[in-house]
Amino acid sequence: MRKLELLAPAKNLEQGKIAINYGADALYIGANQFGARANASNSLEDIEALIQYAHRFNAQVFVTLNTLLYEQEIRKAQTLIDRLYQMGADALIIQDMGLLELDLPPIPLHASTQTHNYELPKIQFMEKAGFDRVVLARELSLAQIQEIQQNTNVELEYFVAGALCVSFSGQCYMSHAIGKRSANRGECAQPCRLKYQMTDRDEQIIEKDKHLLSLKDLNLSHRVDELAKAGITSFKIEGRLKGPDYVKNMVTQFRKELDDCMEKDASFIPASSGKVVQTKFDADLEKTFNRGFTSYFLDGREGDQITSFDSPKSRGKLVGKVKQVGNKFFTLDNDTPFANGDGIMFWDRKKTAFVGTKINTVDGNKLFPMSMNGIRNGLEIFRNHDHQFEKTLLQDQSRRVLDVKISLSEYDGKFLLEATDKDQNTVTSTFEAQVELAQKEDVALKNIEKQLSKSGDSDFYISEVAIQTSKMYFFPASMLNQWRREVLDKLAEKRINSYPKPIRQNFPQEVSFPSATLDHHGNILNSLAESFYKKHGVDSLEKGFELQKDAKGKTVMTTKHCLKYEYGFCKKFGDKKPKDGVKMPYRLRQGDYSFRLAFDCKQCVMKLIME
Repeated sequence: MRKLELLAPAKNLEQGKIAINYGADALYIGANQFGARANASNSLEDIEALIQYAHRFNAQVFVTLNTLLYEQEIRKAQTLIDRLYQMGADALIIQDMGLLELDLPPIPLHASTQTHNYELPKIQFMEKAGFDRVVLARELSLAQIQEIQQNTNVELEYFVAGALCVSFSGQCYMSHAIGKRSANRGECAQPCRLKYQMTDRDEQIIEKDKHLLSLKDLNLSHRVDELAKAGITSFKIEGRLKGPDYVKNMVTQFRKELDDCMEKDASFIPASSGKVVQTKFDADLEKTFNRGFTSYFLDGREGDQITSFDSPKSRGKLVGKVKQVGNKFFTLDNDTPFANGDGIMFWDRKKTAFVGTKINTVDGNKLFPMSMNGIRNGLEIFRNHDHQFEKTLLQDQSRRVLDVKISLSEYDGKFLLEATDKDQNTVTSTFEAQVELAQKEDVALKNIEKQLSKSGDSDFYISEVAIQTSKMYFFPASMLNQWRREVLDKLAEKRINSYPKPIRQNFPQEVSFPSATLDHHGNILNSLAESFYKKHGVDSLEKGFELQKDAKGKTVMTTKHCLKYEYGFCKKFGDKKPKDGVKMPYRLRQGDYSFRLAFDCKQCVMKLIME
């Protein structure tokens, strides 16, 4: 039996609770420092409150300390980790290897995707270095994941939805190189979403004003079964900067996919407790922020299209083509319902920009936009803001409840009320009461069942009531309600007290790092990280990029996204040659910055080198 975990982002306390209510098994959240999303930090008080809330449903909370640390920050990190452990955090997601040199409490450690977990030897090393879980690189194929699972015993976590970093995570220094905002310090400025010009050795333009490093968004909702069978334990949704509507929609969709997977295969079981009730909308990921979807490299290099060169904006859902253009209105080739305030996107006439406008008025099938500029017959229309769907999401207040069976019995002149949940937690309360025999047994029975079936605003849903008294008595409703509240309060307390404190399972072993040399990609910003690698056999070290004075000549990005492949110039996969006169090396230019493109065809990666 293997647990399958739905891991959702928690921007803050409120959105963390939303994710739990909609079915997340675990959350990841940033503390007040050292998180890879500087704009998604939280107070320790809020994190503690979220931990307490999640644990009511046996859901877990992982705290991100997934940035690189400068020397003066190490001791602060130690203090923070100690505090998080005391608060009951279930695991730490970390990037800086220097943390493993500290005297840490026995809290489970997860190796962030920022630690570049792409190759089997590296993942085997991370397991032996003391990590209980490894967050795999997004670039891995299904076959690679299967190989990793077959050759390791560590838990495997994998991103299944959200924005994609074009670079291998933890290996991108571009933002710091051009603006001193380090992605490895939680301050990425996302230069990958800008327009670039691609030129050859002689400055001949190959491509102009395109978002050449911008990727579509990941969506593997249709591949959950395959990933589970390949060995993935935790299915992670990206998006700690997104809003509550995104969380509700994403979590609802992936909760359904995981539940369907477990229903088909009994060897998979839920990672938390409870069920979601009152969801009043049908999840639709195309109605949530997206740049178009891709499976990325799950099927290898020749999978689906991964890039979004024309625009990094959210395009929404394709709703149809323009059928008729009238005076200040247009119609579509289908009867898709629209509402006032809907946002639409489409390509301008030159297809050089993805532009948008709002629908001011809907009159039958006639749509009256704020501007008709660019709208023409045959034009594909995308809806990037579905007003009615967003309104439904905003108003939807789903709950998560725990099934409980209640039984009423009597023993030695006293009444016993017992409550048992699906996790086999059982509590019993004993009551003394002077009650009379029921004159109408059927009426009395219905009254008992009605009062004991109530659960109010508690976490519980009474799924079964058993009456096991020797005779049928008449109980006042107020008495039964008081008894029920008492036993449910006792059950809630028992659930909290019986929550197993997470304990680290993997501890460091004597093991050599896969390479004896490390350049700036080793991300060493402090003496403890340096000590860690030396202890594990690395004898040639270079300081991390953020400590380098000159970025020129340094590789600032390594990516599986390859422009030679995209333009068909790849000798292995391509079917065309560069136009006459085009000579390597190619370059990307953005403003005053120039990056030489280097192609490692053996490893099938592209590198950007700062000039």
